[in-house]
Amino acid sequence: MKGRQVVLGHLFGQEAAALMQDGQLIDLLVSPEALTPLAPGAICRAEADRLMKGQGGIFVRLPEGQTGYLRDRKGISQGKPVLVQVAGVAEDGKAVPVTTRLLFRGRHALVTPDAPGVNVSRRIRIEERRDALAAIGRDLLGGRVHGLILRSAAADADDDEVADELAELLDLADRICAESSGEAELLLDAATPWEQAWMDWADPAPDAVEEGDDSFGRCGVLEAVDALLLPRVALPGGASAFIETTRAVVAVDVNTGNDSSQAAGLKANVALARDLPRQLALRGLGGQIVIDFAPMPKRDRATLDQVLQGAFRTAGSEVTLVGWTAMGLYELNRKRDRLPLARLASAAKGM
Repeated sequence: MKGRQVVLGHLFGQEAAALMQDGQLIDLLVSPEALTPLAPGAICRAEADRLMKGQGGIFVRLPEGQTGYLRDRKGISQGKPVLVQVAGVAEDGKAVPVTTRLLFRGRHALVTPDAPGVNVSRRIRIEERRDALAAIGRDLLGGRVHGLILRSAAADADDDEVADELAELLDLADRICAESSGEAELLLDAATPWEQAWMDWADPAPDAVEEGDDSFGRCGVLEAVDALLLPRVALPGGASAFIETTRAVVAVDVNTGNDSSQAAGLKANVALARDLPRQLALRGLGGQIVIDFAPMPKRDRATLDQVLQGAFRTAGSEVTLVGWTAMGLYELNRKRDRLPLARLASAAKGM
């Protein structure tokens, strides 16, 4: 189907949401409930535990018997309660990454406790609308020390709708921030895939919203997911790439296929670079990523660097492009913000 579709359904026995654009899977959200009780975005009261001397971090006790790791322990005393938000997913046997910088998400706005100020999305370019939204935010904040970010979806929304959501978010932030004493406890669960789809994919408005038990099969999501569970990625012109994971790194290998022309290497590498952010996000892969690009002249590396920078600039996840190694490999680091799709599929098979 042409256009932008939001598809709500179930995958691996869990609630899931998919974003399709002209028949291609652009984003995929699957509930991690089968593997972890604390998904990214959940807010907990934790207990500061063991300091990591020399690293500036501290382990914290989370609810459900889990252990979290907080990188910045400034102002946190061992044994004291602390409010944290789950900031990513952990590898097997490792602590869950958490942060003290809480964020309350809505469709039209974000609330940032202890980070004062009212900010409006740069995508809202009409000055009159920017001023009107900022005024709504300032009026509702009153004497609070919270900060606000008005999202681009607020540009075309009704003022009362924006104000009502802001009031709810601010009230929620007040109540959660007041829960600063007591034992480790889950205070606010992470948004479900359907809730997150409503918050993040509503701007621009989709051409269609598909629901039902057969929605994923009917809209081509299941077929796309099957392809993602395979290491091979088909590229234009018969080229291909293989994305495979080890415990230490994610390895990506690019091949030109039967194309033996002088520009074959660069063409295959550019095609992979443009699609790599989507592939990593959909597969739920992060951490250290090493790419063995197809052979090409060294002078073409600058072109490939620009393509990679442009592709990851709007990827929506924290990515550090490290660059080329002495062996001619390319390294980057991507935040682990989702559970790997293969782990979710494996867990479903074992149920």
